[in-house]
Amino acid sequence: MAQVIPRLSPFGRALIVERVGQGRPVAHVAAELGVSRQTAYRWVRRFRAGGMDALFDRSSRPHSSPKRTTHNREVAVLAARERMRQGPLRLAVETGVPARTISRILARHGVPRLSWCDPITGRLIRASRTTAHRYERERPGDLVHVDVKKLGRIPDGGGWRVHGRSETVRGRGIGYDFVHAAVDDHSRLAYAEIHPDERSETCAGFLRRAADHFAGHGITRIEQVITDNALAYRRARAFPAAVAALGARQLFIKPHCPWQNGKVERFNRTLATEWAYRQAFDSNSARTDALAPFIEHYNTERIHSAHGTTPAARVSPR
Repeated sequence: MAQVIPRLSPFGRALIVERVGQGRPVAHVAAELGVSRQTAYRWVRRFRAGGMDALFDRSSRPHSSPKRTTHNREVAVLAARERMRQGPLRLAVETGVPARTISRILARHGVPRLSWCDPITGRLIRASRTTAHRYERERPGDLVHVDVKKLGRIPDGGGWRVHGRSETVRGRGIGYDFVHAAVDDHSRLAYAEIHPDERSETCAGFLRRAADHFAGHGITRIEQVITDNALAYRRARAFPAAVAALGARQLFIKPHCPWQNGKVERFNRTLATEWAYRQAFDSNSARTDALAPFIEHYNTERIHSAHGTTPAARVSPR
């Protein structure tokens, strides 16, 4: 089977030039090759001006870019990214460079996505697939996502993240911390506590305190609470009773569909990368003490990429 050559490949352009060079009318050559006369004339002119090299595609990049970000500002953006390991919105606050410009700078220098990197070292470790489809409830309090994340406790003096993967410092058998988290669907306002278990009574107490926390930020009523299908949420009595006491309706995700609780699942990942594994803690209490300040930072200072402002500002816009 004969190979099909694209009409406007360098070979096709050279064929136009060759046939016209044989003295044939440009209109006839254009008709034979299935292109317009204007196209045939263009490639003949380019060949006469620049030879065979002119038949290849030219770069669309302008000869000069007087408004391009200066080298020093690009260096400052790259240094801030390496130091802070944050996205364009938060880097924009730090550097004064617009977020869209920061995105172009990072892409131009081949800086990998944060989700592809180790949260402590910043080194590239994996690729990730994301989706551009977003959803959110119309008002704060319409829906609150609740979940629990389990973290291994840190032995005194630090674990393997401090000392390396040595059998003598792994802290095996010291148990787990259970990080209970709640996130408002509309504003992404968050609250979290650390407990030694995930029993229904513990989850119920956490929900009541989370509701008080949200009320302190202006979310005075919670309409719905969504969780996964863990026994503490579905089978035991304490948590459903706490939901009913708030005047809310309890929802459950479909089995094996964690993305339906995606707001708090994503928050759990933020907790891991920006709090739990942001630095190598030398004790479990040090990590525990760092949680409340991080939650305050997350709600009132950290720009959320979903809506371009802080969660607290989304609840009570100024």
